Amino acid sequence: ENGHLACPPAELAFMADCSEDTVNEVREIIQEFEPPGTACLDLRESLLVQLRLKGYEPDDYVVMLVDNRLGDLERARYDRIAKDLGTTVEEIVECHGIIKNLEPRPGANLGTPDTRYIVPDVYIHRVGDEFQVTLNDEGLPALQLSPYYRRLLDENGSTKEARGFLRDKWRSATWLIRSIEQRQQTLRKVAESIVQQQWEFLSKGVEYLRPMVLKDVALDINMHESTVSRATSNKYAHTPQGLVELKYFFTSSLKGTDGTEISSESVKQKILKIVREEDPGKPYSDQYIASQLREQCIDIARRTVAKYRELLGILPSSKRKKHAAAP
Repeated sequence: ENGHLACPPAELAFMADCSEDTVNEVREIIQEFEPPGTACLDLRESLLVQLRLKGYEPDDYVVMLVDNRLGDLERARYDRIAKDLGTTVEEIVECHGIIKNLEPRPGANLGTPDTRYIVPDVYIHRVGDEFQVTLNDEGLPALQLSPYYRRLLDENGSTKEARGFLRDKWRSATWLIRSIEQRQQTLRKVAESIVQQQWEFLSKGVEYLRPMVLKDVALDINMHESTVSRATSNKYAHTPQGLVELKYFFTSSLKGTDGTEISSESVKQKILKIVREEDPGKPYSDQYIASQLREQCIDIARRTVAKYRELLGILPSSKRKKHAAAP
């Protein structure tokens, strides 16, 4: 359940009728799958694998800490560790922060029995040259007030206290129904504004996603940004480009060399395309990818390419080459 190996390699070798070396060779391959650090014998080995895949070397302090000093780290014995390794307490604390960001149980988020299915709140369909927005009202009850209580309010036989109580409840119920209707109207307005501003994305794909922030939609529909934020929170749209969260449309931008603004999601897709088209034996470096993007009028730094590559789950060029050579 936590992603670690449940039995020793010798036992696996016996069951598979192979050598223990073969088992360990296969383990090393699986350890680099997603999520990284699975098929390890214990926490220490899993953390070491994750650090290696991030590019750390055996002589880096953070690797030495995981390899030999996990117990002292758990007790926060920074002074003793720093003295033994001949470095500063600040260095040890920084390394401990890196280790805390690793995943101690790589399999914890996988294999859960409960499957969560996403039901779109909005459907965006193409009809001819236009896109139509349809709200998903399934599961949303058609609320109405019972005429029985309206009659009780109008009857003279009811006591003053009873009519006052009924009047308060009637107002609350009316407010609830109007609030639900207003929420649906706001969602429709937001979706229609997104369609208007993201027409090219809906028609052609992710590479044409334009930069957009909450303020752009808020100004378009004459509402506050916080209202737009609440309306799009945890809401999904079924579009010609697949099922996407409404928040997906709100992306940061990069400046193009020609002065235009380009969506960060669009840039990520371009990076993904470049990597997919590379020679597996000679994967492209981040610097080369940045130069390729500049040729497409995208002004981007190498470190930004590295950040986007990591967000896409793409390994560094040295690790991609190793994957290509693996059997």
